[in-house]
Amino acid sequence: MYRVRAVVEEVRGKCPIYKPGDSIVFERFYISSRESSRVCMHALSAMLTLLSAFIKGVSAVDLGIGEQPDVGWVQCPDPGPPRTCGGTVVFKLVREPIP
Repeated sequence: MYRVRAVVEEVRGKCPIYKPGDSIVFERFYISSRESSRVCMHALSAMLTLLSAFIKGVSAVDLGIGEQPDVGWVQCPDPGPPRTCGGTVVFKLVREPIP
């Protein structure tokens, strides 16, 4: 079993929630609130379909989200300016063994 750390790598536009370096830690089937930044529904929706498989050991390569087995990439669906006043956040998903 693994855990996944979703680290904010880039913010395109303005995001009221995240800045580079913020992270969300998913462990088994829950979010580790002690280790995580606030969770945005839009960002979570972009990750949900991938997290279960990734946490259970399916490679990021096989999921089509990365070039290395334990590192994947996703972004939130907010397109940012000029379409919205928000911004797109790019997350690096890093899979780690549970200690």
